[in-house]
Amino acid sequence: MSVLEQQDPELYATLAREAQRQNEGLELIASENFVTRAVLEAMGSTLTNKYAEGLPGKRYYGGCQFVDQTEELARKRACELFGCDWVNVQPHSGASANASVYLAFMKPGDTFLGLDLAHGGHLTHGSPVNFSGILYKAQYYGVEKDGPKAGRIDMDRVREKALAIRPKMISIGASAYSRDFDYAAFRSIADEVGAYLWMDMAHTAGLIAADILNDPMPHCHVVTTTTHKTLRGPRGGMILVGKDYENPFGKVAPKSGRVKMMTELLDSAVFPGMQGGPLMHVIAAKAVAFGEALRPGFRTYARQVVENASVMAGAFMDKGYDIVSGGTDNHLVLIDLRSKGITGKDAEAALQAADITVNKNMVPFDTESPFVTSGIRIGTPAMTTRGFDADAFRRVVDLIDDVLSAPADEQIQAATRGAIHEMTSRFPLYDFVTV
Repeated sequence: MSVLEQQDPELYATLAREAQRQNEGLELIASENFVTRAVLEAMGSTLTNKYAEGLPGKRYYGGCQFVDQTEELARKRACELFGCDWVNVQPHSGASANASVYLAFMKPGDTFLGLDLAHGGHLTHGSPVNFSGILYKAQYYGVEKDGPKAGRIDMDRVREKALAIRPKMISIGASAYSRDFDYAAFRSIADEVGAYLWMDMAHTAGLIAADILNDPMPHCHVVTTTTHKTLRGPRGGMILVGKDYENPFGKVAPKSGRVKMMTELLDSAVFPGMQGGPLMHVIAAKAVAFGEALRPGFRTYARQVVENASVMAGAFMDKGYDIVSGGTDNHLVLIDLRSKGITGKDAEAALQAADITVNKNMVPFDTESPFVTSGIRIGTPAMTTRGFDADAFRRVVDLIDDVLSAPADEQIQAATRGAIHEMTSRFPLYDFVTV
């Protein structure tokens, strides 16, 4: 019996049920993954106890000599992994990393241009209910509705919009866009209108690190990311700046008369600007995950993630499903269910009853509310981590189609649940509840 089980059996029981859910079910949420036991151990380490406000060597607390080493290791590995010159690994989440970029680059009321949430963008890229849409003047570009570029971003349209509004910053990145980005074209537009260019690679960081997708570092002034999703680390955030970056600010620090560099502004935007003490146990887990991603096996994993997503997209289209943009370049597939006569909400519930976890999702030009939606988003990172290959994902498509073809049929759900448990038993995940 573990210490936690003995001390708090009520909480332990919930953890045990969650461990069972993860072990037995199909995890197909595009933003989720499974970390290694080493990452879990770092997350549960004694670094949980340590305050360390400030940066390595410049802390506001004593006793930081070992957490300094931990953070420096995380920074060194991140720079090697992404080929960048500077990184801040302290943001608690991708959202807090993004908030720090706004704080460094923008003033309240400034205009920026980002991908519309309804077209696959992210909440922190200007949604009116988020700080990014409340504090700043958000304008949007989107995907095409019809024609050869349907479901894709048309860079000529982005340029037209940027020329019309002259934003102070242009953001790239998405939470439900299955295609790669043309960073050189975005940078050309940003330079033409005098805007800062920011990429939020939260979803695709692992695929970028593995050189499978285009690299934003040579083109963007700043890049943010989460450290989980395709990167397969702990839940957290990070800010990166590429090699040989220029200082686009030209700001003079008060009193000193010295030009304050962009990296200094970003550091101060994280702390004390957006948050207090960093979570050193999470930073340790980030260091572990970055080390894992630097190993050759991670590239093999990332290639399999993309192959599995492509196979899924093709298999769904063969069954008559409408795949937004007609396919995928990355780890996710966005399915428009309107031709199937089922909402995203009902599809999510039916699949969950069969132990298949997806999320309802808006699709471009959706006719349903965000609480209902016309689509679902499916991702391959988590089950690829467990060892699922292309053949396994073809079988997954068959099982999903069985459920969605009769979403109220409990017998089909039960049969599907049994088939899934048989599949997942061959790809064990964790043999423990807590470390």
